[in-house]
Amino acid sequence: MAERNGISSLKVVSRKSLFFLFTMTSVLFIMSWFFVLRSTVPPHSIDHNLLPNSKLLSTLEGSKYRMQKQNVESSFGNRAILADSEDAEEDRKTEVKEKLVKLDAGKCNRNYESLLKVFMYDLPPEFHFGLLDWKPSGNSVWPDIRNDIPGYPGGLNLQHSIEFWLTLDVLASEFPNATKARTVIRVRNSSEADIIFVPFFSSLSYNRFSKGKPQVKKSGNKILQEKLVQYLTAQEEWKRSGGKDHLILAHHPNSMQEARMQLWPATFILSDFGRYPSNIANVEKDVIAPYKHLISSYVNDNSNFDSRPTLLYFQGAIYRKDGGLARQELFYLLKNEKDVHFSFGSIQKDGIRKATEGMRASKFCLNIAGDTPSSNRLFDAIASHCVPVIISDAIELPYEDVIDYSEFCIFVRTSDAIKEDFLINFIRGIGKEEWTRMWNKLKEVEHFFEFHFPSKENDAVQMIWQAVARKVPPLRLKLNRFGRFSRSPPSTDIGLKSIPLPKNFW
Repeated sequence: MAERNGISSLKVVSRKSLFFLFTMTSVLFIMSWFFVLRSTVPPHSIDHNLLPNSKLLSTLEGSKYRMQKQNVESSFGNRAILADSEDAEEDRKTEVKEKLVKLDAGKCNRNYESLLKVFMYDLPPEFHFGLLDWKPSGNSVWPDIRNDIPGYPGGLNLQHSIEFWLTLDVLASEFPNATKARTVIRVRNSSEADIIFVPFFSSLSYNRFSKGKPQVKKSGNKILQEKLVQYLTAQEEWKRSGGKDHLILAHHPNSMQEARMQLWPATFILSDFGRYPSNIANVEKDVIAPYKHLISSYVNDNSNFDSRPTLLYFQGAIYRKDGGLARQELFYLLKNEKDVHFSFGSIQKDGIRKATEGMRASKFCLNIAGDTPSSNRLFDAIASHCVPVIISDAIELPYEDVIDYSEFCIFVRTSDAIKEDFLINFIRGIGKEEWTRMWNKLKEVEHFFEFHFPSKENDAVQMIWQAVARKVPPLRLKLNRFGRFSRSPPSTDIGLKSIPLPKNFW
């Protein structure tokens, strides 16, 4: 009987041992596959600069680089203990230097790979800085911006000045001492580029030369657009892709009115889609960029809910056409509310100073559609830390794929806003705690809408470039698909020739 019990015990132990062994083997097998798969993904294949919240990945990779560097130094240092001659020591030092050079080169290559590579046409100055009355010296078509930056006109011109800031950023990327916190680098070979940049100051061209002179059939703005179309369509880069990998700036809603219909395959940088048909410009293909705010940034803002006496603020043109009809409706609904400022205003007669004081003294600032869905008023409100109330159903917002505007803006449908008492009751219902949360968020995100030269990390210039970079992978996919049969002989099958491209192929 005892012998049987002993045999049973051995069987139980054997089963447990086998189960344990099987479990451990399975775990080790799964872990080994995990590390094998992970090792097949090269570190430089991860683009760390496309999103604002990429600091963690960059820090981890930097730590990995430092550990590799320390390991190289320490491993050769240990080997030096065993060296018996001066020649061995010299060989060790040389080998250490070579290893470290390779590590540094690898780090530089990873940084280079993460930048958006931009090929910029050397357009004649009449298309860019010549519009600022800059005169070239010698054969150069670009000013030496290290010593002299042509001034950009103020007033309303500034709100559409992104063409100026982006061009400066591309030029500065070639400097030997260019800031490390950058997003783009200029390349001289267009085949290496992610995007082909067209440095035409189209908004400035519209503002300065759109009005024709007496007895002159064409304005200077139309003539420049015609010249631009002729220039671009003659370039090998345009012919190679049909313009699909080109980047054109048309931030002013009325800029590029003549050329846009011919250059539509390109990616446009716009303020909104209000004056574009959907087949010419759309959110899938193009990039929305912020206006440059005219009101100065509110530095050291120590205000709070109670210290801002005005509940709701609006100052601007009241009677507008198209989508701006809601402005006059709201004017009649709100003009008699005691804690609401709703009046006509412009930048003339000290208008910017008055708007600055008004927005900084207000809890909420109205951003109502005008002739177009967007306006500079939204970005003035952000700079003033005045919580925006957006009443514009067709508005498109900059980098909305990475920023949640509902965290610091209030959105109200136009049909609701123009109902009697709806808007004022809704705004009065937002309490101190919720307003303070949004006010704090405004201060966190405001740098995304600031323009600088040189550009700063995740400022408006870099955020726009990052938005462009996010368009590159789907663009490259479409170009590669389109070029599948580029080297194949012409098809002799009539039926195949008639097969249409997929819907929305471009």
